[in-house]
Amino acid sequence: MDDNQTNQNTIEEQTEESASETPSTEEQVESNESDTSSETETPSNEAAQPADDKKSSPNAKWYVVHTYSGHENKVAHTLKQRIESEHLENKILDVLVPMQDKIEIKGGKKLSVKEKIFPGYILVKMVLDDTSWLAVRTTQGVTSFVGMGNKPTPISDQEVQTIVKFTQTEAPMYKQVFSESDTVKIVDGPFADFIGKIDSVDQEKGKVRVLVSIFGRETPVELDFLQVQKI
Repeated sequence: MDDNQTNQNTIEEQTEESASETPSTEEQVESNESDTSSETETPSNEAAQPADDKKSSPNAKWYVVHTYSGHENKVAHTLKQRIESEHLENKILDVLVPMQDKIEIKGGKKLSVKEKIFPGYILVKMVLDDTSWLAVRTTQGVTSFVGMGNKPTPISDQEVQTIVKFTQTEAPMYKQVFSESDTVKIVDGPFADFIGKIDSVDQEKGKVRVLVSIFGRETPVELDFLQVQKI
């Protein structure tokens, strides 16, 4: 009996020691959460810093690149992919296709569409050297750099800021610009297909007053820019 009692006491002591050495479930969870938090925060902070440094590179300048008309977005997309795959982020910092919202009418409805400000051109911010020049110049759809001879000519930061500000104009612009005495065709509304002459233009409201011949008399009709078309 004494031996059995001694063995039982030994087992109980070992069990208590094991329990005291093993961390509780709550302690394990708290420890894991702490480790996970530190792992996720550090990479994001590190990734944000290089982007700011690259954008402020003192040697980077903006250049105008000529492309096939209608291929501007495709060229920009291809070039961005190439920058990533060839690790040229420190040489080619940004690619811009200047666009602006315009209003047009389709099916009797006003639609806001993106229209390129400079068809056939994109802007590239880069540190010009043989590597960056070759990467841009050999991108499919690129025909040349804008510059003197074979040397690309940079444009000023002020010019780029003006372009960017223009693309961010809050009020969408109409795709057509009209002047007094312009001959137009009415393309929408009750006077569709009538031909008339513009008598006055209200640029702010996007409206024109058109003189149309109705029953042999010139009658003024107020129309939206989108309801008329130059002929």
